[in-house]
Amino acid sequence: MPQTIYVLNGPNLNLLGTREPAIYGHATLADVERLCTETAASCGLSAVCRQSNHEGELIDWIHQARDEQAVGIVLNAGGYTHTSVALHDALVGVQIPAVEVHVSNVFARDSFRHHSFIAKAAFASLCGFGIDGYRLAILGLAAKIGTSAKA
Repeated sequence: MPQTIYVLNGPNLNLLGTREPAIYGHATLADVERLCTETAASCGLSAVCRQSNHEGELIDWIHQARDEQAVGIVLNAGGYTHTSVALHDALVGVQIPAVEVHVSNVFARDSFRHHSFIAKAAFASLCGFGIDGYRLAILGLAAKIGTSAKA
């Protein structure tokens, strides 16, 4: 049975494909989840993909990742990136390697988006690659935990 990673998406990411396509593109959350599942499988991993608009539910899933012995977390916390000490604390508390990912380049946007509470709890952060950032995050996570994509 393959090792599991959690791919967690925060608020408004259910609107991918229709929300501000000039910033986020036309890919949908279903496209993201398909990409993550395929990329994880290419690394011998299984991906659990979830999305919530509720901070507490995201925290519960981070805790569940630990309880289920997940080997990594890819987190796009959306707007909670800039506000949630609680998500930071949850990631620190579970001690699972995590990668922060954002579809857009948050540093090319509003100044309030330039601060991330998630970054200090993650071993890597990716932004601005569109949904391909998720693929890159999973590949980086796989390298960190000692598995890699099959040719």
